Amino acid sequence: MSERDAPLLQAGPYALWPPQADDHAALHALTAPAEMRCFLGNHQPDEADSFARLYRNAGSWALHGYGTFMVREAQSGAFVGHCGVFRSWRGLPGMNDVAEAGWIIGRDWWGRGVASVVMDAVLAWFDQTHGCQRVACMIEQGNVASERLAARLGFVPYHEHTQDSGTVLTLYERLR
Repeated sequence: MSERDAPLLQAGPYALWPPQADDHAALHALTAPAEMRCFLGNHQPDEADSFARLYRNAGSWALHGYGTFMVREAQSGAFVGHCGVFRSWRGLPGMNDVAEAGWIIGRDWWGRGVASVVMDAVLAWFDQTHGCQRVACMIEQGNVASERLAARLGFVPYHEHTQDSGTVLTLYERLR
């Protein structure tokens, strides 16, 4: 059986799949609209950026056994977003080579509670398969929906970082 035969997780009406090489176009399209990037550094990703994100995520899966999932509506197969726990190097206090949670939901799916349903399932799976451990996340100040979700998921702020651009990131952690 290939990895495409069945999702790794189900989260309500959403199917969660580890990344595959052919997910590149969907991932690139996810962050292409300007409104999708307002809390993602507002950098216009090109094909190479999206390719690097996909392969960085695949590397997290290969090296650590977890990463972000490609989220699809189970019934239709429509691409919904990119959510999970992965490993990265941020160059920020407490954010280097640690488990990091992240969620990006496509604009057409905002306001439906997708990130909440998916991240509940992801964190439960992560705790069960990788043990309860510290998980970090970072959220650009002003992203109220993500700040609320982080709090609901058990993340608490531990540091603020001001980038050269003036953007303030709040760093969060979930201790278990």
